[in-house]
Amino acid sequence: MDKQRLAGKNIMITGAAQGMGAANAKYFAAQGANVCIGDVNFEGVEGVAEEINSAGVGRAVAVKMDVTSRADNAAAVAATVDAFGSINVALLNAGVNKPRMFMDIDEDNWDMIMNINAKGVLLGMQEAARAMIAQGPMEDHPYKIIPVGSILSRTAFLDVVPYSCSKYAVLAMIIGGAKALWEHKITVNGYGPGVVNTELWKQLDKDLVDIGMFEEEGQSLETLREKMILMKQLSTADDVKGTAAFLCSDESDYMTGQLIMIDGGIVMQ
Repeated sequence: MDKQRLAGKNIMITGAAQGMGAANAKYFAAQGANVCIGDVNFEGVEGVAEEINSAGVGRAVAVKMDVTSRADNAAAVAATVDAFGSINVALLNAGVNKPRMFMDIDEDNWDMIMNINAKGVLLGMQEAARAMIAQGPMEDHPYKIIPVGSILSRTAFLDVVPYSCSKYAVLAMIIGGAKALWEHKITVNGYGPGVVNTELWKQLDKDLVDIGMFEEEGQSLETLREKMILMKQLSTADDVKGTAAFLCSDESDYMTGQLIMIDGGIVMQ
């Protein structure tokens, strides 16, 4: 693999204070990219940016952003352009989940998940696309917008219906966005992680015990590993970053409107 395959790419990443977002930011920078990393947890993204800049490969800037705010999305795009001269790629990774049994879903739970996971992606796509369109087409390669989906972009479970709705919405935006934006030489593709053992899943594991789906912490991950994952192993953020980098790179130029599953064989298409 070309260790500099992302050289010249100026990439905005949302939700990059920890987990998959942080792992992607570090990996992209190691492959030569410049990254603008945003999160509501500004201290977290500052730390990730410092780690990247200390490594001396690629560059990073950190921004505080709430993805449910159009102004914050526009500001993060502008920060990317200000720091690096342009924006080539937007990776829309920010997301949350809070399990509830179906009859216990209330408006607050629904709105919180849908606002961050669905509206946040829509706003990020629109603001990134506006900047890319204003820059004019690149000579040799398309711009790239990469919303992050999930296995729950393809199925649903009784205890995470709002999350699944939000990730089905991401799939719709990948397909609809691809059709809407190609005239501006912008591709839209995403990837769908499965059971990724990150900070988000550790909290999710506790929440599933709280709502009575499992009796003790750790049981959910073990049950999913054994009963749902064909490869019988949980994934980590490192299992996702290679596919994410591929979608950011020139190697994926002849793709658009696709959602690639990275789930160890949970959902097969």
